[in-house]
Amino acid sequence: MEWAETWLNYPGLEAWKFINLAIFIAAGIIILRRPLRQALVARRDRIRLQLSEAEREREQAQERLTEAEALLARVDHDVVAVHEKAKQEAESERQRLAAVTEKDIDKIRLQARREIESAAKVAKKELQRFLAHMSVQLARNTVRTQIRPEDDARLIAEGVGELKRRRA
Repeated sequence: MEWAETWLNYPGLEAWKFINLAIFIAAGIIILRRPLRQALVARRDRIRLQLSEAEREREQAQERLTEAEALLARVDHDVVAVHEKAKQEAESERQRLAAVTEKDIDKIRLQARREIESAAKVAKKELQRFLAHMSVQLARNTVRTQIRPEDDARLIAEGVGELKRRRA
């Protein structure tokens, strides 16, 4: 047992240090087993919860990605649909404006026709007045140049006779 004494008392490797360490570890395990176990169980539960939360978030992200891909796939279709709708609206607006313009043109034509007719009536009346005035002037001039004094006396006498008959 010489070897035991040699190795047990070897400087730096004394057995009492190992025994002390073993007692300390055993006491630590006995004392800390339950809190360590509870801490490890709690940590395991937290990790499981975090994993399930991460899995749920990953699934949600996958759903959002699928929705985004579907939206992107529909974008081309939506762009074509919007383009077609814009064409249809532009065509209907063009037709509406054409109809409104046609109505306005008809109104302007009717108004112009009425104004022309009105101007023609006014011109006819002016022409009639002018012709009547010229006829009277011509008749006056004719009467002045062609009536002799005896014809004048006769016409006056006839006019006076006519007045007397009417009064009587």
